[in-house]
Amino acid sequence: MYWLLSILILVLMMATLAVTGDSVLPMSPFSEASAYFTIWPFLIVIAMILLFISQWCKWRIVSSDKINVQAVDQLTGKKQSILTKTSSQNPALIKSLSRILCYPLMALLALLLVVGSGLQVLHSHSQAEDTKVTNAMRVQALVTIEGISDSVYDPANNSGYRQVATVSYIAPLIAELSAQDLNRLTLEQVLARSSDDSNSSQNSNSQNNIASLSKHRILLSAYPKKSTDFSNFDSLNTLQPGDQVLMSMSLAPLASSQDAINNPTGFDSYRWLRARHIDGAATILSVGKPFGNSVDESNTVLKNLSSADSYLKRIRTRIDQGRWQLRQTFYQDWSSFTPDQQQARAVTLSLLTGDRSLINRETKDLYQLAGISHLLAISGTHVLFLAIIMAALAVLIFDKYFPTLYRYVPRWQLRWVVMISAAFVYALFTGFDVPAARTAWMLLAIGAMRLTLLPVSTMRVLLALAVIMAWIDPYVLWQAGYWLSFVAVALILKYDASLNDKDSQGHMQSDLKARQPQGLIDSNFAKAYVSFKRLFKLQCWLFIALLPITLMLFGKASLWGLVINLFAIGLFGWVIVPLNLLAGLCYLIAPSIATSLWALVISLVSSLHELIIWLTSMPALSKAWLYTPVNSAILIMAGLVLIPWLLPRGLLSRWLALPPLSLLIMTVYANQQAITFTPTLYVLPTNDSYISAAVMQYPVDTVSNDNKAKPQSISWLILADHRPKDTRTMASTLSADKLAAILEQQLGTLTIKRLEGIVVQTDATLLAETAMQLSQHLPTKHYWQAGKIHVANGLNNDEKPSISMQECIADKTWQSGDSKLKIQALTGWSTIDDASVWDCSLAIKSDQPILILQYNAADPLQSPVLISQHLTDASVSNTDNIDSRTDASPLANPQAITNQSRLVLDASTHQRLWQLWSLLCTVDTSLVSASGAINSTDNISNTMQTTWLAHSGSNVPKTVLIAQQVQQVLSYDNKTLETAFALDDNAGSNANNQEQTIE
Repeated sequence: MYWLLSILILVLMMATLAVTGDSVLPMSPFSEASAYFTIWPFLIVIAMILLFISQWCKWRIVSSDKINVQAVDQLTGKKQSILTKTSSQNPALIKSLSRILCYPLMALLALLLVVGSGLQVLHSHSQAEDTKVTNAMRVQALVTIEGISDSVYDPANNSGYRQVATVSYIAPLIAELSAQDLNRLTLEQVLARSSDDSNSSQNSNSQNNIASLSKHRILLSAYPKKSTDFSNFDSLNTLQPGDQVLMSMSLAPLASSQDAINNPTGFDSYRWLRARHIDGAATILSVGKPFGNSVDESNTVLKNLSSADSYLKRIRTRIDQGRWQLRQTFYQDWSSFTPDQQQARAVTLSLLTGDRSLINRETKDLYQLAGISHLLAISGTHVLFLAIIMAALAVLIFDKYFPTLYRYVPRWQLRWVVMISAAFVYALFTGFDVPAARTAWMLLAIGAMRLTLLPVSTMRVLLALAVIMAWIDPYVLWQAGYWLSFVAVALILKYDASLNDKDSQGHMQSDLKARQPQGLIDSNFAKAYVSFKRLFKLQCWLFIALLPITLMLFGKASLWGLVINLFAIGLFGWVIVPLNLLAGLCYLIAPSIATSLWALVISLVSSLHELIIWLTSMPALSKAWLYTPVNSAILIMAGLVLIPWLLPRGLLSRWLALPPLSLLIMTVYANQQAITFTPTLYVLPTNDSYISAAVMQYPVDTVSNDNKAKPQSISWLILADHRPKDTRTMASTLSADKLAAILEQQLGTLTIKRLEGIVVQTDATLLAETAMQLSQHLPTKHYWQAGKIHVANGLNNDEKPSISMQECIADKTWQSGDSKLKIQALTGWSTIDDASVWDCSLAIKSDQPILILQYNAADPLQSPVLISQHLTDASVSNTDNIDSRTDASPLANPQAITNQSRLVLDASTHQRLWQLWSLLCTVDTSLVSASGAINSTDNISNTMQTTWLAHSGSNVPKTVLIAQQVQQVLSYDNKTLETAFALDDNAGSNANNQEQTIE
């Protein structure tokens, strides 16, 4: 019941969070009343009562049974059974009454826990809704810095500033304010405004008073821009925790979870920010002079502003200031170090305080590829190491100077108090993230169990702690660290328990004897072998067990992690982390010794980076990512597979894991089939509204050596930059490396390992470089490039191009071997010295319908269909050159519709492109005969449905849509196309005129 109830509570809270996060719930009386009380303390009390009643009932039921006491006759050696009763009353009656009273009461308390858990989620959601930012606006406000920033402002490295802060005294920004203007706004003006608000509140209701003094916890951001002078942003790096500063900013609400589909990596920023209790986002416009820690403590204004802060909050601020000071020590003379040295120092700081603000994107990607990104976070190992070191030092001091203390306090209790004190202080110093907090609370709970002599296993303590942490903060369930931390520790505890069982049966001794040749190998070597064998088994066990969760949370998993973790965990856990913690302790006493130790740690980390780069750059082992779509159903099946292995041996047969394992394999294979063998065009997000990327997957049958047809997929990647040439737009912030990495990951999730071809529809240098990089990682047969080839060949590539370019010009054609798929260039005239007519629009003709989806990185199997505009029949048939009695649309005659389809990918960035097409291609594709009837040419059949895919900013003439017989219009950015609207309106008016003429 213990496990079942705990898992039921967590599942219910996850489901409630999902419902509240994806939809707007109506206000209820509970939502209004929940602001005045907290539910989770009552849940803890109910849980304790439930545990007490369950233990009492268990004792009463057991005590009512007959106890068989064995007595041994010393003379004869024979055993005699003495039957006794615990009471003179009827034991069967006591047992029945105990069950009748206990079971309904326990069921009622369990129901209260389940319902209360759901209400706690609603309570937290209601509080979050009350404080969230609802409207986008430009404001000026008083900003209070919380904690240390997530990154530093560094224009040289294109690094932006991100900081969690609290904004108050918000006022609309009427005019632009410079840093000098903000400096002229004194703190007394802020105090005067608060005084006015407090005076006016006496004549108004409390609700208006709360609105006037509302606060929001937001994520501030400022990024370098070439077009604007943001030199005053350099002062952002000097802001300490607790500082207050006047800022003007652009405040915006959080993006919803539905907007995560537009993220190329599938990262759900809404859930990530909500888990950090952030109400909105803000872009900094200007920064004033900070005041706070730099102002004299006698300042009455500061006292008024900080008087409401709790004692614990002030302690937390002091701890965060210590973290900030330590960062400044590592950041000192930062520009004088090489990039490799900078990142080694950044990783060293992260391993000490959990501050990853100095780590760049390349280093994070390197650790992700190596499968050791979890080592960058402060885990339970860091906290436990420091707790053990501090406890050992304390015991050493007390043993030498205060031995009489042990007369009153046992040694283990003293060591336990020191360990939990050091654990909580260090966890606070590192940000009190889930892994560190879990370790600190575990030390406290296990010590309390030993102190009270309660027979509770460590696994149950772990599960109870997971539930309690979810009760206190339900949004912690949206943190990946919560699940990975608790599941990993549970697996380690289970593995350790199984090893203890084997050791108790003497398996270790037999293993040592079997592996030790007689008289040749020392016993120490044999022990080392057994230890390595256990470590390898544990690593494989953790990798396999955590693989479904990792794929579900991040969408990919690195196969390198299975190998690199074998030595990286030992190197970090037994060498780097202890030296780093020792240097941190020495920093408080002897900074010079700490500097020497940190130099050693930095050199070790730098060498490790070089080794990982060398390993991951090996061509034979370059494919290290595992991409498999994982949803909740697959996760449940994986859990069913692991249950027989997690339960005690003999409770369930491990052969029972075969049915769910078979079902899991078939489900994964079916998902791969659904992705690979359905004609689909995926529109891939790129983080740039003007740059489009689409991949076409088409199934074909190939004949193998044994003359058997094998299904295979043909994939074409199509790239375009839709920035109009006749208007001025902002340049793209993407780089070729970043875009290539995004596309490679997206193609990997779609199980695309090779490309039939890449088409760059516009003469954009960024896209040409991206195509070159992709062709070096994915085998590619064809590469079509719009524009002049000699321009593209002038790209600066460090490596020799792995594929030759071909001009993407009008009438260029590719066709599959079975003639079921045909790709033809409709436009593109690079011989004309005018870049506006170089864009290469494509027509894809297929004998099967092509499904057009908006790629969802979080779950490719659930990729939604693009929003489409269906043109009316009149919009296609009623023209000046086409007889209105001729029905050109296949939609008007459903019997004429076939499976054939035609998809046009428009890449025009200027009106001149399609105007030239109309002049040059009238005879071939106007589809209008001399009698006014539409010709059924080989290019476009009157039974083929034509779909038009373009950017919403495309200004293609409506005559082109008519000539191409377009029935459906879609856009890359999922917005409406103005030309289609105009065509529909014109068609509607023509249809009305026809009806009036007929009448």
